[in-house]
Amino acid sequence: MPLTNTKILNAKPLAKSYKLFDERGLYLEVAPAGGKWWRFKYHYRSKEKRISLGTYPDISLVRARERRDEARTQVAEGLDPSEVKKAQKRQGIESSENSFEVIALEWHVNRAQGWSQIHADNVMGRLKRDVFPWLGKRPVAEITPTELLSVLRRIEERGANETAHRVKGNCGEVFRYAIATGRADRNIAADLTGALVPAQKKHLASVTKPEKVGELLRAIEGYSGTLTVRSALKLAPLVFVRPGELRTALWADIDLATAEWRFLVTKTKTELIVPLATQAVAILTELAALTGNRAYVFPSARSPRRPMSNNAVLSALRRMEIGKDEMSGHGFRAMARTILDEILVYRPDIIEHQLAHQHQLAHLLRQLRQPVVGEDEPLERHGQWHEHGAQRAALEGEHAQPRQLRDCSRHLRGRPEQVRVRVRVRVRVRVRSRART
Repeated sequence: MPLTNTKILNAKPLAKSYKLFDERGLYLEVAPAGGKWWRFKYHYRSKEKRISLGTYPDISLVRARERRDEARTQVAEGLDPSEVKKAQKRQGIESSENSFEVIALEWHVNRAQGWSQIHADNVMGRLKRDVFPWLGKRPVAEITPTELLSVLRRIEERGANETAHRVKGNCGEVFRYAIATGRADRNIAADLTGALVPAQKKHLASVTKPEKVGELLRAIEGYSGTLTVRSALKLAPLVFVRPGELRTALWADIDLATAEWRFLVTKTKTELIVPLATQAVAILTELAALTGNRAYVFPSARSPRRPMSNNAVLSALRRMEIGKDEMSGHGFRAMARTILDEILVYRPDIIEHQLAHQHQLAHLLRQLRQPVVGEDEPLERHGQWHEHGAQRAALEGEHAQPRQLRDCSRHLRGRPEQVRVRVRVRVRVRVRSRART
């Protein structure tokens, strides 16, 4: 007699397991502990075998009968339901091991070794928030461009177009890693080129006009805050490093005797040599009396074991009534870039090198198809370094400015030899040009 739901509910555990039979090989096994297991008994190649179909009430009577019928169909087709179940389990394990989330986490562990902690956290945060909920469990090789685009569209819908582009780039790297490790055949992110709304570049506020720079420096000079913050403000326009690099500066990396600051740029994993101007040395010398016995040049006011807060400089600027639309902590780099380029007309490769813009410098050199170190070159080639008319005129000797060259030489004190060589070449060209005129 077939089982009913009432009969199953009334089945009580006994001292030993017992069976309640349904039809066509299906039965319910009641364990002494109270568990109820669906079993299917069948014959395969003259052998009696059985498989588990799940537990009651997770698997209802109706669903148990459906699974039984599926197993009977497999037997009729010459398949062993037990082996089919094992194969499905193996496939499920393999799929979970090759899921987008698993591979993305593996990729992140490898790549994060070359990133700052903040950048690593930002990348993982984007993946966890915007990708894993929809694609995390999917086998990476089965994800389609349409699926990825759908994920990116959700990001665009909340107005985060730049984030959508970043996520697309991160996903592209995950797919490339999956290809390299033999778990995917192609990078589907590449198929979405041009599919996203263009991201508008946001430029951080910066003072770049010379007269405004003068006003800013005078305001900083008159700032009445703590010596630590005041020193950081004064030093920022002299070294124009990234805000995080400035606030985490270590005394161990600074040599006041040689007027050099050497540290590893976390973003590019390269050593940067920052020549210290006389004013910078004076600022650091004064500050050394206060913080020189600590690890950080600019320690936190709350704990000397931690660096100064990233908001310390910003807060100081706001207390000086300099708005966020006028100047940012990162703006000192943009200020230096503009002044050095447009006013002092330094060579772009020198500027990019000092700013530790590795990618920009490489792009510039590729455009010029010329190495940083080289022999004397024709005068007209120097004009190709920049389109600015004043620079070309200076290079041609019409308005040579020896003072700028001296400033450049002082600025490059302690720089690698390959940079200084090119500066000396420019000096010779200028001198010869002026002699001709």
